[in-house]
Amino acid sequence: MHDFIDSVRNGLTGLLRFSGRDPARRFWPYVAVVMALLFVGAAATMGPIMGQSFARMQQFAVEHPDQATVTRGPNTYSVQIHGNHPELMPDMAPFFTVMQAGCALVVALLAAAVTRRLHDRGRRGWWGLPPVVFLTVGMTLFPRFFQSTLTGEMTVESMKMFGLIFANNVLYLASLGLLIFLLAGASQAGGNRFGPPAP
Repeated sequence: MHDFIDSVRNGLTGLLRFSGRDPARRFWPYVAVVMALLFVGAAATMGPIMGQSFARMQQFAVEHPDQATVTRGPNTYSVQIHGNHPELMPDMAPFFTVMQAGCALVVALLAAAVTRRLHDRGRRGWWGLPPVVFLTVGMTLFPRFFQSTLTGEMTVESMKMFGLIFANNVLYLASLGLLIFLLAGASQAGGNRFGPPAP
């Protein structure tokens, strides 16, 4: 438990320290805490949004029984809406805003730690940059694409944007996979160009 707390403290106190080296035992527990906080924040944001959307669907089913099918069972309850009703879709703008802010916060919290971990592997910190670029592009384009699909019609513009988002996501996952591979490797023994190994 002491090592875990030490890892989190090292990550938080080193937010602006882009020099030196961090071994895996200091890096991964801190990353786990940061990512857990991101998922908790996303769930806390998404829960109320989906609850409001489901409440609108229930109200619509009561007011328009000819356009909805309600299924009740011992452990199930579902509402199926027939036709295209974009007004019943959840308002995802707050969710996207929170996700964009959350991802920016995660990048800020992890940037120095990733750099020090890469240094420990003998790599420059710039290896951590490509996933950030692709993540930024995806977080910018996806909300616009989502809004464009609410009408239920896929336009040529929507299809182009989908292709761009798909290609961006493939590149994001590839660059993230490479970064994780680099971060997961063993520390370089002895000193390297970034300094001596961390105690």
